[in-house]
Formats: sequence, C-alpha cells, structure tokens
Amino acid sequence: MRNTGFWVAYFLLLVAQILLSNYFRFTPYVTLSILPVMVLCITTRIKAPACMLIAFLTGLAVDWLSEGLLGLNALSLVPVALVREPVIRIVFGEGLFARGEDFTLKGHGLPKVFLAMILLQALFLLVYIWADGAGLRPLWFEFARFFASLPAGVLISALTLNVLAADAHR
Repeated sequence: MRNTGFWVAYFLLLVAQILLSNYFRFTPYVTLSILPVMVLCITTRIKAPACMLIAFLTGLAVDWLSEGLLGLNALSLVPVALVREPVIRIVFGEGLFARGEDFTLKGHGLPKVFLAMILLQALFLLVYIWADGAGLRPLWFEFARFFASLPAGVLISALTLNVLAADAHR
C-alpha cells in the first residue's frame, strides 16, 4: 500500500503544484513550491540517480504545464534530489538507510523534518532564483525574493508533508 498510495499522492500533489504555479502567483517576491518536500519524501530505497530522474521529470512536467520557463523547475529540483540522501543522513541519521526505512513524522519529530525541509527548500530556491534572474535583476530583489519565498514555501510544504510522509501510508 505504501508504494501505490505514495505515488498516487505524489501525482496528485504534482497536479496541485501545477495549479499553484498557474493560478497563485500573487507577487513577484514569492515563489511557492512544494516540489522539494515531494522529493524529500521519496522512499530511501530509491537511490540518487533514479531520484534525480524522477525529480527532473517532475520539474519538467511542472514547467511544461505551467507558466514558467521550460526547464526552470527541472534545473532547480535535480540538485535537491542529488543532496536529498546526504541531508537525510545528516538530519535523521544513518539508521534509516541501514534498516531500509523512511523517515516518519512521529518517529523523528517535527524539528528534524522541518530542518530537512528548510535545507532542501533553500537549495531549490537558490537555484531557481539564480536561474530565473540570470543577472538581470538587482541583488536586493533576489535577496528579498529568497527571504520571502523560503518561509512561504516551508509553510505550504508543511501543509502537504502529512500527505506524503511514510506514516501517512501505513
């Protein structure tokens, strides 16, 4: 049930991200994305190359079906998938990989989960804002966009985390 339920929820959240990208762009200072938490919640049994491919296809789907530049979300999400495993090892410990388990909200607590979400969301936003601006906007605007988008992205990711976390599908 975990695999089927997870992938159905993943697909539905992908559709939600497409809708979010298309219809909820309130200001140029805030970029809302749940993509990093979606990649974070992929099972630890999927290694980095396969996770990077899933992240690339996910980002490309969002780019293709929303109003963004083609490849922008894909470019930003692949590094998140690359560092996902080291972030999980650092934040949650080596035991998850040794036992072949996934992190759970109840087992590891909200502070650790929020730390992992913040790290991955920050990496996603750094790459996204850097690639989107491409040196055309002033640095103060890029900083303002990052610092406005990070808490908003973490908040919206926290709302969707309960859908994808391992203990949601047991």
